[in-house]
Amino acid sequence: HGHSHGGGGHGGHGGHGGGGCAHEHQDEPELVRGAEWSLYKEIDTTGVRCMNECVAGSALKVLKPYDQRLTTTECIESAADEQLIIYIPFTGCVKLKSICIIGGRSGESPKQLKAWINRDDIDFAMAESAAALQEWDLQENFQGQIEYPTKISKFQSVLSLTLFIPENFGAEATRIYYIGLKGEFRMHNRVPVDIVYEAAAQPKDHAVAESSKNQAGTHNT
Repeated sequence: HGHSHGGGGHGGHGGHGGGGCAHEHQDEPELVRGAEWSLYKEIDTTGVRCMNECVAGSALKVLKPYDQRLTTTECIESAADEQLIIYIPFTGCVKLKSICIIGGRSGESPKQLKAWINRDDIDFAMAESAAALQEWDLQENFQGQIEYPTKISKFQSVLSLTLFIPENFGAEATRIYYIGLKGEFRMHNRVPVDIVYEAAAQPKDHAVAESSKNQAGTHNT
């Protein structure tokens, strides 16, 4: 459906006091759990995009370390309606095991999630019609205790992840405070960088090679 992305301001969402629950995971220290959720370090931050966000650049701020998942100073808020598309490229190839999303209260949390990998062409029209690689029905997850596992066989070689949120729990706008990605980093994707480097650096390389040859010649005489 049509997205007229005029920034309709969504009036005062008062302070959401998140009651701290520090002791859910006594079996696993915070540090261990945090390490499992460290794929945020492998995100290519220059390429992260979000469609229908109120404030440009918000998506990057919710892709943060696990131990900061309950901070609510930064969020993505949807603009024209409740839908969001978030594109997350990685600096290499990752295996994605599960996803965690912390959303807003008062119906602002995402209710559904669809995901694609290695596609940079998903827009709202396509997201509604194209078959997703996986879909999840989400629950409101204010403490970040719920994670949604991927069908791991389909998420083995992920270079980029596209997330589509079609609806929330009834609010005008969707708010997201944290997106956590659990998985393993497999390898750096150096090929495009090398191609760019080769093309840019060749003339200089040849010049250096020539001058060192000349120098070698003068030393020999």
